[in-house]
Amino acid sequence: MSEMETMTDMEMELNNSWKTKTYIIGAVSGALIGLAAAFLLARSSDERSGGPPQVSTGDALKVGVGVIGLVRGIAALGN
Repeated sequence: MSEMETMTDMEMELNNSWKTKTYIIGAVSGALIGLAAAFLLARSSDERSGGPPQVSTGDALKVGVGVIGLVRGIAALGN
């Protein structure tokens, strides 16, 4: 009985290990991609107008729909 309990504990630890790695990789890559996007937005705005970016509601909505599509595509990779 002790071996079965130990095996189950090992399996649970392994299961949590890959999930934790996935969360960390996702968080770090998301932060890096967000930082790169903000840098590109600031640079292009600075080159065009020299001030803060003028983002319209329509443009923000387009980006939001695109991000939702990207997240759905990433979620589908797990199937």
